[in-house]
Amino acid sequence: MPSTRAQAPASIPQFALYGELTRGADAEGVHIELIETRSRRYDWHIDTHTHAGLFQVLFLFGGQVQATLGDVRRELDGPVALTIHPSLPHGFAFSEEAYGYVLTIDQNLLFAAAGQDGSLFTSLFVEPLAIGLLAVPDARDRIEALLQNLIAEATWPRQGHTLMLDWLVRCVLLMLARVQAERRIAEQSGSGEFELFSRFRIEVERHYREQWRVGQYAAQLRVAPVRLNRLCLKIAGKSAFEITQERLMLEACRKLTYIPAGIAAIAYELGFQDPAYFSRLFKKQVGMTPKEFRLRTRADEG
Repeated sequence: MPSTRAQAPASIPQFALYGELTRGADAEGVHIELIETRSRRYDWHIDTHTHAGLFQVLFLFGGQVQATLGDVRRELDGPVALTIHPSLPHGFAFSEEAYGYVLTIDQNLLFAAAGQDGSLFTSLFVEPLAIGLLAVPDARDRIEALLQNLIAEATWPRQGHTLMLDWLVRCVLLMLARVQAERRIAEQSGSGEFELFSRFRIEVERHYREQWRVGQYAAQLRVAPVRLNRLCLKIAGKSAFEITQERLMLEACRKLTYIPAGIAAIAYELGFQDPAYFSRLFKKQVGMTPKEFRLRTRADEG
């Protein structure tokens, strides 16, 4: 993603949405549109501007964009997400085949979300980030599905419309924050180590019901068990065994919550030969017996 210095215009206009000087009194805290909706009107060229009190994320899923960010110009290929602070002068020149979304979030909504989640969301906008999505196809697909849901909700408001927009935006930002955090971990630990850790997590998803031992996972990954444990401690702060046990107990919690089967049946389904041992392990890991967990879950739903 090459970058060059951009020449700043003599004066930088400030818009609500590009080409609109003000927002309506009934404007919502979230706005989403396809890239082509506005860009086609301007021959795929958006001049440098800022937004008053509005954060933006440009999601480019295909095509190219020449993005001007302050005094820097970057050439970006999709799929990529670009975060933009309200005070950052920015402009875009899209290729005609570019497709994706522009998500605009009112600062009050973003800061309200940040108040509950610390700097999880606002950290995305401290500086303009170009978050590549090519190497994370699962995350990319989930983000695009959420954006499609946002478009549908914005087009056809129904009961709980504002709350739905809020939840969907939080999900999108959380997915972006995860991708960015994992990228930083990969940079700090080395891409090879993070790739190995990711492969381990994939194998855990495939085999946790079989209750594979750490040695079996290590053999599958063709590494020594000691190396696998050190890697997990370095990246996740937990041993390989702890990660497998947490995944097993997460599935147990889900089944106890959503499946009306007996505790013994759930234990057998999760690979336990002795339901009593399952109950003891569950209490050790979760802090209560499976029966107590199920009763508390039902009480919370009531």
